[in-house]
Amino acid sequence: MQTAASTEAKGLHLPSRWSLGAALIALIVVAPIVAVFGFAMFPKENIWPHLMSTTLPRYMKNTVVLMTGVGFLTMMVGTGAAWLVSRYDFPGRRWLEYLLLLPLGIPAYIGAYALVDFLEYAGPVQTGLRELFGWTSARDYWFPEIRSMGAAILVLSAALYPYVYLLTRNAFREQSAASEEVAQSLGAGAWGRFWRVGAPLARPAVAAGVAIVMMESVNDFGTVDYFAVQTLTTGIFSVWLQANNAGGAAQIACVVLVLVVMLVMLEKASRRRMRFFNLSTRHRPVARKRLTGGAGVLATFACLVPFAMGFILPAGVILSHAVDNAETWTDPALWRAGLNTLTVGSLAAVIAVAAGVFLVYGVRLSGRRLPRLLLPVTTIGYAAPGAVLGIGILIPLAAIDHRIADAILAVTGYDPGLMLTGTAFALVLAYCVRFFAIAQGAADAAMGRVSPNLALAARSLGRNEGQVLGAVYVPLMRASVLSAVLLVFVDCVKELPATLLLRPFNYETLATRTHDQAALENLGEAAPAAMLVIAVGLLAVGLLARANR
Repeated sequence: MQTAASTEAKGLHLPSRWSLGAALIALIVVAPIVAVFGFAMFPKENIWPHLMSTTLPRYMKNTVVLMTGVGFLTMMVGTGAAWLVSRYDFPGRRWLEYLLLLPLGIPAYIGAYALVDFLEYAGPVQTGLRELFGWTSARDYWFPEIRSMGAAILVLSAALYPYVYLLTRNAFREQSAASEEVAQSLGAGAWGRFWRVGAPLARPAVAAGVAIVMMESVNDFGTVDYFAVQTLTTGIFSVWLQANNAGGAAQIACVVLVLVVMLVMLEKASRRRMRFFNLSTRHRPVARKRLTGGAGVLATFACLVPFAMGFILPAGVILSHAVDNAETWTDPALWRAGLNTLTVGSLAAVIAVAAGVFLVYGVRLSGRRLPRLLLPVTTIGYAAPGAVLGIGILIPLAAIDHRIADAILAVTGYDPGLMLTGTAFALVLAYCVRFFAIAQGAADAAMGRVSPNLALAARSLGRNEGQVLGAVYVPLMRASVLSAVLLVFVDCVKELPATLLLRPFNYETLATRTHDQAALENLGEAAPAAMLVIAVGLLAVGLLARANR
């Protein structure tokens, strides 16, 4: 019999439980994506030719137009606002520097409901125009179509521009005053310094922000569904839930994944081609120039417009409905949805962060190349839209669920029902996979700041790997871990596509309650749940603003 000693003597090192656990976690995170490709390659009923000849070109065209429009608009708004607050001092700049982040706390689908309510025929804008000019019906005047591609681009841009703004503002902050002074000495004006110095140096940050924005646009369901814009994501819902064809939905999901992968590759290629280094040993930040008079008012107005569109308008409309319909706050269904949201969001956040810490620690203990390659692979869930993950999780779990139930029924005579897909298990799993990149990234960064000498000292005192993790790493990582738990929880609260697909029957969260009531044109009933979602989102924005002061 071969003993452990003989195995070690032959140079065969069996993987530790930490390495095996890390590999298992990585497998669980990646499995839904692999499952989607499997269902697409081997569907029960191949409708790919039918999709190609009918709806897929329209889905693809609308998705590309949406991505391009939102990407361009957020690039212009986010980069412009970042340049203004980084290079100039104008009235309200100190407040606006942080207020411009607040739209991140409001999901785009809530902004869509608010915009339609504000601009529709019975809304305050058109009502005021009719009273002002004496118009009696819609035939007396022209007003742009609200539920359209243009409105969807506008709403998504207002909600997502802070991604570009935050990354670009940090890039502008890190630029040296020396480059600005050289450009100015060569006669470059304000526009020339921006176009020839500031923007090229910040290009990697801009590209990263725009890539994130475009991926979020592909993932969006609530906004495009409310505006009746047929994209690849709405196509997944239509083919799966209405046509009852999971294979066709998986094939559309593969198209979405290809688009996302292309965005990631383009963003990385852009950063590789444009690398800049600060060669000066003394870094001096760029001094802000004071803007007074009309220039200062114009800069303030330019920063106020995206803040008003992304935060003041949706928050104001939703708050007014929440106040006008105060009786809806006592609706037991609202608080059941709130409790469900708190339960699944908290479970997913704790599990995802714990798994992220375990994965990073296991990879560090192994010290091998293959486990280290797992780390970037496990971030794919964050790039994959929620609808795609819904397909990759629900179909395999349903098959496993039925087999387990049949086995228990055969052995005991008792039918336990669907224990995985009939409960919130699938929803928690989807949240963990979708937002695992946040947990893993925070754990990796925090663990990297802990000196290896501390772990070596603990091992020399007889502590094993688990005790080192609990006694050394976790206390030093506590702040980062708690921040990651909060960020994952907030994203779980706002997630809509995966929740709509994976929630058990008659199980609502705040996001689904908001969507369901707004879809029925009942914004008064939707407002309290929407306000709670906004309140939770603002917690994450506050944490983000504090970390980027």
